[in-house]
Amino acid sequence: MNTFFSIVVPVFNRPEEVRELLESLQKQDFQEDFEVVIVEDGSSESSEGIVEKFQDKLNISYYYKENSGPGDSRNFGMQKAQGNYFIILDSDCILPKQYLSEVDKELSKEFVHCFGGPDAADTSFTTIQKAINYVMTSFLTTGGIRGGKKAVGKFQPRSFNMGISKTAFEKAGGFGRIHPGEDPDLTFRIWKAGFDTRLFPNAYVYHKRRIDWNKFYIQVNKFGMVRPILNKWHPGTAKPTYWFPTLFMLGLAVAIVASIFGLWLPLLLYGFYFSILFLDALIKSKNLIVGVLSIFAALIQFTGYGIGFFKSTMLLNFSNKKPEELFPKLFFKKR
Repeated sequence: MNTFFSIVVPVFNRPEEVRELLESLQKQDFQEDFEVVIVEDGSSESSEGIVEKFQDKLNISYYYKENSGPGDSRNFGMQKAQGNYFIILDSDCILPKQYLSEVDKELSKEFVHCFGGPDAADTSFTTIQKAINYVMTSFLTTGGIRGGKKAVGKFQPRSFNMGISKTAFEKAGGFGRIHPGEDPDLTFRIWKAGFDTRLFPNAYVYHKRRIDWNKFYIQVNKFGMVRPILNKWHPGTAKPTYWFPTLFMLGLAVAIVASIFGLWLPLLLYGFYFSILFLDALIKSKNLIVGVLSIFAALIQFTGYGIGFFKSTMLLNFSNKKPEELFPKLFFKKR
């Protein structure tokens, strides 16, 4: 099919991020025309002035709407877009100049109605950003759970770097109200509609993830809370590997207690794992501090996700309430 890309970006109070993203889009080496759709999701810090500066440099449109969450804003943008293939990006992403060319190359080689791309750490990132990026993408942590070239299952695209054809968007119904978790929920419905998903390994973005340790814990805790809800909605997608962070932290607690009584082997095994994690992060980042911080980031990730997953699983299984009633903060209200 002849593809015309519409890049859809929801934004909430991040005008400077929009500027950086648009600058990277302006530098693309892709030779064909494409459009950019910026959807302001009820922000108090408007990006409209930033967008206006790119009007003569990009085929770009700007829309303001009342706040209803990133999923609904993406749906809004795709409904306004002129293209037949949508590329969904987060506002905190920066694209390497070959990004669109790589997407076009993959689609020309083997067309797929939905794809996802990886995220990478740019050299300008802080050490904390690099450590968080490592644990969010590494196969040694929960990064391997969502699937990839070394996947434990079918690849599940994430909406910070995701492509979807207009056909698949219309048949699957777009993003839902849950957040986070709106991207795997859509992926599962895309599968049910008869479409495949695929990883485009070279269509990566630099995902800045401007969060501190506390915000990182809150984020992964929500990820853990969302997963049992998705398992309930899409039972065929549930996997034993989703229990890994919970069991990992329980095992670590047992290992620490066992060491008090002279049983050191379990704790030594954990030490071996963290040594491998440190070395892998050190080799990939070429930064000693990032290697050390990656261990701390992994502990936050496993703890936050594990507690969230366990709590959500228990409440969903031993309560008659709907997920929206149990976890109202994970759902945006209907417009």
